[in-house]
Amino acid sequence: MQRNDYFEFHNPVKILAGKSALDALPNELERLGSHRPLIVADKGVRAAGLIDVVMKATGESNFEPAALFDEVPPDSGTRTAAAAARLYRETCCDGIVAIGGGSVIDTAKAVNVLVTKGGDDLVAYSGAGAITGRLSPFIVIPTTAGTGSECTLVAVVRDDDRGRKLLFVSASLLPDAAIIDPRMTLTLPPLVTAATGMDALTHAIEASYCLGKNPLSDSFAERAIEIVARRLAAVTRTPSDVDGRLELALASTMAGIAFSNSMVGLVHSLGHATGAVCHVHHGVAMSIFLPHVLEYNLNRRGAEIGKLLLPLAGPEAYFSTPDGKRPHEAIARIRALQEELAALAGLPRRLSETGKVKREDLDEIARSAVDDASLAYNPEEADIADCRALLEHAY
Repeated sequence: MQRNDYFEFHNPVKILAGKSALDALPNELERLGSHRPLIVADKGVRAAGLIDVVMKATGESNFEPAALFDEVPPDSGTRTAAAAARLYRETCCDGIVAIGGGSVIDTAKAVNVLVTKGGDDLVAYSGAGAITGRLSPFIVIPTTAGTGSECTLVAVVRDDDRGRKLLFVSASLLPDAAIIDPRMTLTLPPLVTAATGMDALTHAIEASYCLGKNPLSDSFAERAIEIVARRLAAVTRTPSDVDGRLELALASTMAGIAFSNSMVGLVHSLGHATGAVCHVHHGVAMSIFLPHVLEYNLNRRGAEIGKLLLPLAGPEAYFSTPDGKRPHEAIARIRALQEELAALAGLPRRLSETGKVKREDLDEIARSAVDDASLAYNPEEADIADCRALLEHAY
């Protein structure tokens, strides 16, 4: 089934992008009526000096956060969000500035729900449509070029009591503004650059062929794929490339806009499950599963997958490849990029290379994957046996 007889496209996030974009933060907070924001970050962001970069860029203004919460872990959960919400209330904050990657941004979204709606029980707000109305002022400053969370209406947070992932879907979660500044990604190590870039690529690719695709999301997805394919290996090789960093950050945002309007599929179902069970980095999981799931979807989405060759490899490669071979060539190009990133940064190509997944974990991952909401948008249906077979191929 193709769900394009009717579609909606929603992107109300104000995007401020460029080499001096951080300078606009105080004005944006003023516009939103926030004078005592809580900064949400993690220890890595603080240790890398990125909070100092923000403070220096806004040094001539009256920007003064009321509090800093930098306790967000890589696999953040409900207890972390509740702790940050308590700090927000105790220090009388009136807005949130998230500085970090996907875990930080998703945690900040959860905090915003709690401080606006009240209480500490995030489970009550999970699922689609449970969060309504406008939340507190919220600005996101991404420090990775991968998640696209700065422009999405979704958040994924671990349920610490039940050991599973909670998915939140609501337009209310969308930030008021996203500040895209290459200064925030210059310190990313090669492996994180590679993994987050593959995360962005996966968002854009799944957006381009999953059941919720539409002409507007396609335009954002195609441009994001082209940029990541052209820039990711080069920036991984030369981390100080400011122009390349900015392009990758914009590609991540465009991919986020695309999949927030078209949703994602089986790559994410497997990735969410692998992250929940074995704590594998989300971008690493996306990179590993992407070619395997593309092959799985060839029967129903061969034409769309074949079209990926154009942004992945350029017009000369696309038009010189016969129609019937384009889908397989597109997948081959993705595998070639994986190999290049493995050589440059040590990006794992298989689950066994992560050092975190054991073969005896695969059954539990498969069971978790079939319960993931993203699976509903995958073109090809998948049961536990299908997921288990894909995991074995990826192992």
